Amino acid sequence: MGWRYVIFRSGFEFKKRTGLLKKKFPLDPEFKSFYTLSNWRNNARPFFFNSKEELQFKLPLSKQLTTDYKKISEFEYIFFSSLEFKLGDDFDWVTNPETGFKYNDKSHWIDINDYLEEAGDVKFVWEPSRFSNIYTFIRYEQYSGIDCSKQIFAEIENWIGKNGINRGPNFKCSQEISLRILNWTFALYYYRNSVNLTDDLFAKIQHYIYWQIHHVYNNINFSRIAVRNNHAITETLLLYISGTLFPEFPDAAKWKTDGKRWFEEEIAYQIYDDGTFLQFSMNYHRVVIQLLTWAIRLADLNGDNFSEVVYERAKRSLLFLTSCMDKDSGWLPNYGANDGALFFKLNDNHYRDYRPQLEALSYALGLKWQHRSFEDANWYGLNQRNNSEEISITNGYTAFNKGGYYVFRQENSLSFIRCGNHHDRPSQADNLHLDIWYKGINILHDAGSYKYNTNEDTLKYFMGTCSHNTVMLDNYDQMEKGPRFIWYQWSQCENVKTEESEDTFTFEGTIKAFQHINKNITHTRKVIIYKNKPVWEIEDTINGKPEGIMLNQLWHTCYPELLNIDALADGNKIVPNVHHGFHSVFYGKKEVCTELVLSVSGNNIKNIISIKE
Repeated sequence: MGWRYVIFRSGFEFKKRTGLLKKKFPLDPEFKSFYTLSNWRNNARPFFFNSKEELQFKLPLSKQLTTDYKKISEFEYIFFSSLEFKLGDDFDWVTNPETGFKYNDKSHWIDINDYLEEAGDVKFVWEPSRFSNIYTFIRYEQYSGIDCSKQIFAEIENWIGKNGINRGPNFKCSQEISLRILNWTFALYYYRNSVNLTDDLFAKIQHYIYWQIHHVYNNINFSRIAVRNNHAITETLLLYISGTLFPEFPDAAKWKTDGKRWFEEEIAYQIYDDGTFLQFSMNYHRVVIQLLTWAIRLADLNGDNFSEVVYERAKRSLLFLTSCMDKDSGWLPNYGANDGALFFKLNDNHYRDYRPQLEALSYALGLKWQHRSFEDANWYGLNQRNNSEEISITNGYTAFNKGGYYVFRQENSLSFIRCGNHHDRPSQADNLHLDIWYKGINILHDAGSYKYNTNEDTLKYFMGTCSHNTVMLDNYDQMEKGPRFIWYQWSQCENVKTEESEDTFTFEGTIKAFQHINKNITHTRKVIIYKNKPVWEIEDTINGKPEGIMLNQLWHTCYPELLNIDALADGNKIVPNVHHGFHSVFYGKKEVCTELVLSVSGNNIKNIISIKE
């Protein structure tokens, strides 16, 4: 992690233990008014729209949206796009609905332990406090004509009444705070002229918005140094947007200037020059896509712009993600850490469908979108505007060498291989994972994440090598597991070769892995992909493997009936052992899949995988 990280964490812990850190975050600060409602209504800076009265687009009211609205009106919240919890109208906002554990809402946020075993996953507390549910209310009103402002403002006021500033778990994470402010801001603009937005309520909201931004600014180095992932992008963008939209706040000019500079630095650092993302995660990359859309669109509306690197990396991100996308469903491999994040859900599409968010960013960049249109772009005030340049999906081979992704696309199939160096902290031990899609079906899949705070065996399965389509040695992961999200002995790519013939693509990659077993171990995977038939030849070779350790080749599928596997080791045919594995399409939801394991005592295994048609 480097000396910068070590120095910061040492200083952070010193300030935390001596009480110096708490002084930056006062509890329940004295009420201050920076805006009156009339002043804000008359002078609000440009947003995606000025108010709901300005929005002219309408779509048919869908059954899905009607159902979602009915549930949330009855305080039945949808978590991570899948799980449902009936919270009730007296919900306290600090109880984990999965475990029943209630956090102390009077404690300073610094004293909150968000990794208590008995508490369960704190994300189950944070999820409703993001206020992403406002998009269900707002979209329902837009298409039904039924006023939902009273419900939204009652929920915001209820949250304010039960969450003292800088107290409890909902002030623990600055990214969660940032999302809450962005979502409240969206609601304020939509209901700018609502009779239910009263002077007293607006005074409470602006007071809480100010102090939450104050919190984010004063803790920004934690995300920029200690975490440095999508958290830092979210928080620095929040500072820029807040400084832009609320210039009457004290320090707004500083927030805007620093936030913009830091946001540009994070985009340049976190999105590699080939468009891949340092978290090695498809879903977290989509998080960044949505944040980039907010950033680019709001800067444009307010007569501002970012450094060129922001637009360049945004465009290359679109190229990378569309290259990995199933063109019919819009789904991508469930690759990398996946916490269910979809910050601004402005459509009825499946959570795994990336097209609505990719389309909106395409328009923000002035690019042409070649697929069907979706709802999101309307809310941002974006359209195609006769754009000529487009991000296109073409058959063939595409390499993203900096991130270490190799994509082979045919009319009916998509093969996705990860073979990369780790310049930044990896979250999963999954090098040389192979994802196979055929006719829109994810035949061989990645397991996802399930939860970040669960028992050790489950964490090891989902974060470790066992849940990926690659190789383990006995029960050893490719890397040595440290605490929480930490891995030691990072696997690294040593070489990649690719070839193309009239009938096949050939990939061959070598990684240095299993260094905690033997420093000389390398793993070479060769994959031959046939162009005109659904056949893949895979050969795995381990050099430097100690005697007595088994080589285990792993495959995970929900469609075992569609697979033929013909494997050889030392000239002898071997058959897979069939186990129950697990996969998690949605965060917090674990489902059974089939895990096929080919085990040999030698150093090499050859396998032909074909799909029954």
